[in-house]
Amino acid sequence: MKLSILIPAYNERQTIQGIMARVRAVDLVVEAQDGSVDYSLPADVKGLVRLEKEIIVVDDGSTDGTRDILQREAGQEDVRVVFHEANQGKGAAVRTAIQHATGDILLIQDADLEYDPRDYPALLQPIIEGRADVVYGSRFLGGPRKAMLFWHTAGNRLLTFITNILYDAILSDMETCYKVFRAEVIKDIPLHARRFEFEPEVTAKVLKRGHRIYEVPITYTGREYEEGKKITWRDGFSALWTLIKYRFVD
Repeated sequence: MKLSILIPAYNERQTIQGIMARVRAVDLVVEAQDGSVDYSLPADVKGLVRLEKEIIVVDDGSTDGTRDILQREAGQEDVRVVFHEANQGKGAAVRTAIQHATGDILLIQDADLEYDPRDYPALLQPIIEGRADVVYGSRFLGGPRKAMLFWHTAGNRLLTFITNILYDAILSDMETCYKVFRAEVIKDIPLHARRFEFEPEVTAKVLKRGHRIYEVPITYTGREYEEGKKITWRDGFSALWTLIKYRFVD
């Protein structure tokens, strides 16, 4: 079984090598309850699933030196790098990564250091055990986290609340980066987002197709805007419109 780790990157010269080192270091061994795994396993590792790892990085037109770092990484056996000639936005970069993914499971990983790849086994377990087709890592379910910006948190909670009303869900963190999908689920969904409206679009379309999203707690180390955080309050209005739009169209 293969996990495709999708990393959209734009002007992340300070963190791209660090996140790739962390992704490479994580041991993709998932402990699954005996009898629940819907994949054949060798008898001597019953209950343990080891996943092959595929790293796909999409450089979204970086201008700060990220591109040079990734050009060197492109020669490594365990990574595939795709370059956008111009900046198109996170959503466009994720869509490109999905197109290049060959894994059975796809996981989205931001190129900064806010999210910890050591959470991968917990994110993968519900899918490995056949309990879910889609898993989100929630920053609001009690996992350890660095204090978040108040207005960023308030906006996140408001958008999540609206998602729950519109799509009859009980999510705690719609805007999380950590979204994990069985490949056949995400590859069958038509996606159009170019920027940060990817999060509400994919959530809306997953829920409309009847997939109940499984959430697990994750760790989170949020960064400040002066450290490179890119999402702003303006993106909140785009997210709101996206949620409303896809409630009625596809």
